[in-house]
Amino acid sequence: MAGAVIVHHTTRYKTYPGEITGIVVFACLIASVAGCIFGYDIGLTSGLTSTEPFLVKFFPSIYEEMKKQVVVNQYCKFDSQLLTLFCSSLFLSAMTAAFFAGPLTRAFGRKWTLFTAGSAYVCGAVLGGVSVNFPMLLTGRILVGAGVGLSIQASPLYISEMAPAQQRGMLNIMFQLMITVGILTANMTNYFASKIPGGWGWRIAVAFGAVPAGVIALGSLAIPDTPTSLIQRGDTATARKTLAQIRGVGDVREEFDDLSTASEEAKAVENPWRELFFGGKYKPQLTFSLLIPFFQQLTGINVIMFYAPVLFKTVGFKQNASLVSSIITGLVNVFSTFVAVLTADKVGRRALFLQGGTQMIISQILVGTFIGLQFGMSGTGAISEQYAMCIVLFVCVYVAGFAWSWGPMGWLIPSEIYPLAVRSAAMSVTVAVNMFFTAFIGQIFLTLLCHLRFGLFYFFGGWVLLMTLFIAMLLPETKNVPVEEMAHIWKKHWFWRKFVVDTSPDARSAEMRKRIALEMS
Repeated sequence: MAGAVIVHHTTRYKTYPGEITGIVVFACLIASVAGCIFGYDIGLTSGLTSTEPFLVKFFPSIYEEMKKQVVVNQYCKFDSQLLTLFCSSLFLSAMTAAFFAGPLTRAFGRKWTLFTAGSAYVCGAVLGGVSVNFPMLLTGRILVGAGVGLSIQASPLYISEMAPAQQRGMLNIMFQLMITVGILTANMTNYFASKIPGGWGWRIAVAFGAVPAGVIALGSLAIPDTPTSLIQRGDTATARKTLAQIRGVGDVREEFDDLSTASEEAKAVENPWRELFFGGKYKPQLTFSLLIPFFQQLTGINVIMFYAPVLFKTVGFKQNASLVSSIITGLVNVFSTFVAVLTADKVGRRALFLQGGTQMIISQILVGTFIGLQFGMSGTGAISEQYAMCIVLFVCVYVAGFAWSWGPMGWLIPSEIYPLAVRSAAMSVTVAVNMFFTAFIGQIFLTLLCHLRFGLFYFFGGWVLLMTLFIAMLLPETKNVPVEEMAHIWKKHWFWRKFVVDTSPDARSAEMRKRIALEMS
C-alpha cells in the first residue's frame, strides 16, 4: 500500500489552460443551493419533531405521552413509527426521484434537472405550510423529497463538470457547505417560529423552504449547462463557446477534444445501467458509488441532525434550550466545513477522511459514555448541567469531524470518479443509496435508541472505525486529477488495478502483441 501512496503524490496529470472565472463561481453557487434545501429539510424535521403545536396537530398521541406526569424511560419516550415515517418519507421520495434523475440529466441536461427540482420543492413546501391534515402534509413532503432527490443528483455533477480540476474540490464542497447553511437556517427558523403566539409558527418554517428552492429554479435559468452535457446532447457549438467562457481563454481545443472523445465513448454505451452493474469495467467506481453513501449514513450524522432537539430533550434540556443547542451544533457544522473548502485541494481527500473519522470515533464513544453514566440501562433519572454541557461539547466535536470529512467528501468523491459513459446512472445510484439509508436509519433510530440506549453511539462509532479503515486501504487520492483522466488512478492503485479492465487502443495493441508472442513461442 505504501507504493500506492507514492503514486498518489508523484503522478502528473494534464492541466488545461484557463482559470477559475466569475461565471464558474456564480454557476456553482446556484447549483450548490441544492444542498441548502436538503440541509434545510434535515434541520426543519429535527425542529418539528419536538414542536408541541405541530405534534398536537398531526401526532397527538406522542404529545399526550410527553405530557404524562410520570417518570418514563428517557430513551423511549419519543419512539413512534408514525413520527419516524414522517421523517423518512422525504428520503424515500428522494430515493425514487434519484432513479429518474439519471435519465433526466442525460437527456435534458444538468441545468433543466435543477430547474425541475427547484420547482417541485417550491410546490411541496407551500403545500406543507398550509396543510390541515396528515395526508396533505405527507403529499407536500413527498413533493419536497422529489425536489431533493433530483437536485442532489444533478448538483454535484454540474459542479464537478464546470470546475477546473485544480479547484474542483473547493467548488464542490460548496454543496456540502450549503447543506450546513440549510441546517443552521432551519434551526434558527424553528427557534424564532416557536416564539410566534398562536402555535402556527411551524407553518412559516415549513413554507420558508420555498425560498432557497426558488433560488435554484430561477437561478438555473441564468446559468449555462455544462460543456460535457451539451456535447453529450449534440450541441457542440454551444459547448465550445461555453467552455471558452467558463475557462476565460480563447484556446480550449485540448480540453474540448478530450470532452468530445469521452462523449463519443459514452454514446457507444447503449445502457449505462447495465454497463455500470454488469459490464465489468467499473468495479472500483461501483464499489464506491454503493459504499460511500452507505457509510456516510452509518456515521450517524443525520440521526444527530434529525433528532438533535429530541436528543437534547431526552437528556434533560428544555424546549427552547434544545433548539438553542441545535443552533450551536449547526454553527459548528457551517464553520467546520470551511476547513474542507480550504484544504481539500491541498492536503487531499484521504487526509480529511482519516483525521475526521478518528475524531468522530472518539467523540461518539465519549457521548455514549456520558449518557450511559447518567441514565444507565434503565433510562431513568435527570441529567446534571455539567453532564449536559459535556454531551453538547462532544456532539460538536463529532459534528466538526464530520463537517470536514464524510460530509463534503461523501459527495465530492462520487461526483468526480465516474467516467461520462455511466456518470449520470452512477450518481443516481449514489443518491438512491444515500436516501434509502437516510430513511432507514431515520426510521429505526428512535427504536434503536429505545433498545440499545447509550450503546447506540457505540454502534455508530464501530461503523465509523470500519469505514475509516476502508478509506485508508482502498481509496486512491483524487485531488487535482481531471475528471476525464480519473480512470488512471484505479490502474495505479495497489488493489484496484487487479480489477480494472483497460480497453484503450494502446492496451488492446499490447494485449494483441502479447498473444502473438505467446503463439509464436
